[in-house]
Amino acid sequence: MSGRIAVEVAYAEPALQSVVALQVPQGTTAAEAVVLSGLRATHPGMPLLPALGVWGRIVTAATVLAAGDRVEIYRPLPQDPKVTRRALARQGRTMGRRPGPGTA
Repeated sequence: MSGRIAVEVAYAEPALQSVVALQVPQGTTAAEAVVLSGLRATHPGMPLLPALGVWGRIVTAATVLAAGDRVEIYRPLPQDPKVTRRALARQGRTMGRRPGPGTA
């Protein structure tokens, strides 16, 4: 056994998405994988203490990773969705899909 596992670290901004594959020591945490990925150099606007997830489930920075995990770095929402919905409702609009051809 080599004592190393394969993981990925992913981060996305509107104009640039990055996924970095890493071989890390067993026992590596989600926060350590983010540092090892070097994504801060590519994405300088990344939050200093971002929310993290593994395969879409929120985890803490201290979560120990397993082989095959993908650490996802989450950006804060630009605006609370409830605030957006209320503002659109005042204008008589919705956040839903736009009507397609032939629908009202």
